[in-house]
Amino acid sequence: MKNHSFRLSIGTFSFMLLLLFSFALKMNGQDIHFSQFRQSPLLLNPALTGHFDGSYRFVVNQRTQWRSVTAPYSTFACSLDANNLPMPDGLFNSEDGDASEWPFHAGISFYTDKAGDSQLKTTGINLVVSDDFKLPFNDKTTLRVGAMVGYTTMKIDYSKLNYDNQWNGTAYDPSINSGEVFPRAGRGFFNLNLGALINHSFTKEQSLTFGLSAFNLSQPGQSFFDEGYVKLDPRLNLHASYTQTIGNSLILEPLLLAMRQGTYSELNAGALLHFTLHETAWSRNGVYSGFTLRNKDAFCLMAGLQLGLWNSCISYDVNISALQPASNRRGGLEFSLIRTFYDFPKKRDAKWCPNYM
Repeated sequence: MKNHSFRLSIGTFSFMLLLLFSFALKMNGQDIHFSQFRQSPLLLNPALTGHFDGSYRFVVNQRTQWRSVTAPYSTFACSLDANNLPMPDGLFNSEDGDASEWPFHAGISFYTDKAGDSQLKTTGINLVVSDDFKLPFNDKTTLRVGAMVGYTTMKIDYSKLNYDNQWNGTAYDPSINSGEVFPRAGRGFFNLNLGALINHSFTKEQSLTFGLSAFNLSQPGQSFFDEGYVKLDPRLNLHASYTQTIGNSLILEPLLLAMRQGTYSELNAGALLHFTLHETAWSRNGVYSGFTLRNKDAFCLMAGLQLGLWNSCISYDVNISALQPASNRRGGLEFSLIRTFYDFPKKRDAKWCPNYM
């Protein structure tokens, strides 16, 4: 019976693989995202808010790329989310001495990105909530939906650019007025993102997670010119992960991510292998490593360490696209750090009664 369950789960996962391959045939997206998409949950899907074992989760991501091609692109992101956020006593319930649990999971995310010679800087802050729903036809499957709203600013530094008018006939002279007039050097906009997540447990050793998220649903304008309207295209994410426990210490985790935004699409596929050194009911020590392949663009190698409630990962993208003569096969160096917090039950004072009572 156990072997049959394993074949069923692999078949389901293979179907997801074919679905995602048919969805994404090209590469390159426009929105900010990380190669370690597993380590940046709120930027991947709002429904991943609160999707972890614990009470709180703090995530930090940093990425630097294209040092050998142009001015380095640098991206930093952090987020904090809560699993069943506890609220002060009396806020959503009557005052009874106990804090109430909000029926939702909640979080906040922040990111900033600087790109290119003009140092185009994009900064965003988002608030996100999610909630769980039990499916009536299957008690091993849960559905979670999430919503994210936020505000994004974009700024550009025109003084960092060079212009034809600054050529004096002999050499480039930055002191010469460029003669260019720009309507604005920045703008801001609100945005709306939605997501859904399905988690199914085949057995204690096998589980499948499948998610769908849509970003930029408000299609905000992002042009630095007052005339015309340049919208930010919606971005659709399809992602899946499957975990299979092998023996007492190994976990195999295939990963898939397909993204589409406007006329651009991207496909990531790979796997991680986790090796457990020590595990308790609420903590785990172990190491993991693996890779993902971004279609026609890069091969990403990654290695991580899980130490108690800390999870850290480092990865490097090896460029395999047509840009490699300029990139020297160099891509991006990326770091991530996740810290999980638990709210353990508080010990209550107890009165000891004498034996004769």
